[in-house]
Amino acid sequence: MENTDVLRAPLVVGPIELPHRLAVSPMCTYAAAEGFATDFHLVHLGRLALGGAALTMVEATAVEPQGRISHHDLGIWSDDHVPGLRRIADFLSTHGSIPGIQLGHAGRRASVREPWRAGAPLDDTDAAAGYAPWTVEGPSALPAGPGWPTPDALDESGIRRSIARWVEAAERAVSAGFRIVELHGAHGYLLHEFLSPVANARTDAYGGDAERRMRYPLEVVAAVREAVGTNAALAYRLSAVDGVAGGLTVEETAVFARRLQDAGVDLIDVSSGGVSTDRSIETRVRRGFAFHADFSRRIRESVDVPVATVGLVVEPEQARLLVASGDADLILLGRTVLDDPNWPHHAMRRLGDASFESWDVRFGSALGPHAALIERLGAAGETPLSRFRPQADAHRPG
Repeated sequence: MENTDVLRAPLVVGPIELPHRLAVSPMCTYAAAEGFATDFHLVHLGRLALGGAALTMVEATAVEPQGRISHHDLGIWSDDHVPGLRRIADFLSTHGSIPGIQLGHAGRRASVREPWRAGAPLDDTDAAAGYAPWTVEGPSALPAGPGWPTPDALDESGIRRSIARWVEAAERAVSAGFRIVELHGAHGYLLHEFLSPVANARTDAYGGDAERRMRYPLEVVAAVREAVGTNAALAYRLSAVDGVAGGLTVEETAVFARRLQDAGVDLIDVSSGGVSTDRSIETRVRRGFAFHADFSRRIRESVDVPVATVGLVVEPEQARLLVASGDADLILLGRTVLDDPNWPHHAMRRLGDASFESWDVRFGSALGPHAALIERLGAAGETPLSRFRPQADAHRPG
């Protein structure tokens, strides 16, 4: 069996079949204005699709203005946002990558600056520059950390309104042509906040024991499952552990994952952390190569739907072994493809596929002969530096 076979194998995700096992993870770019997609998003995501990704996920896209992480998040709270997003979905689909989109609500972690400005909460300085902070909301009146705003706790009417916003966003996503809709239930954002005892101190039907803390995210899943219909797949990103004292454990999350499957989720995307903004906590998940693989394996043991892993997958053989060993069914790539947008193509080649058939024909038809010529030159003993050797030899001291 060729090394590439396990990565090249198709993957069925609900009603969708991915052509192979390498995909682009949703990554915030903070490049939108009033939620609208721009040419930047089209070019950025388009080049990732051309790089060979089986699935290209659009970044966390806010279901309502209050749910934006920053002023520059993509949005899908208005029908006016749909044409720009449809342009992206159409391009991805036309060029061989399944179009996906992640829907998000930042909850108590909303109203912040971009990461290159420390991701800190907006303040009066930002307001003076035209980027005023806004009131954030969450399951309880507990801030995300020292210096962070205290959220308004959603009452039951607010929860009903919130679920309606998720549904409307999902309907717009499908109408824009996205084939996979992912709910962002990780990283300390609203869905995760309701699930985690660190952020949820409610004593009503939406807080307390694990069953009640699951209620809001499961109600969102059920409503969105109905909204996306039978022709689109539903994915859910979760944080396998909170990584803080008293937070969610992977065993608790495994139970929740099973409930997600029962509610109609077709793909579970495994990440971690985010419920606390304290970066000094010793129990935080250590970042190493494929640092979510143990978690994705545990979740995969608990469900019968595909499971994705993400985080420092940087070598083709590493990706192959993650799938072959049962750590995950799908590999999501983030910074790896920012560094090399053609990484999926290069991975297949490194693992033995020299055909260039996965490339767009405009590129593959040129790259195949190009690679063959380089191979012939190498066999003849030539290198890119061959022409400089006589000159270098002439200047060597005798």
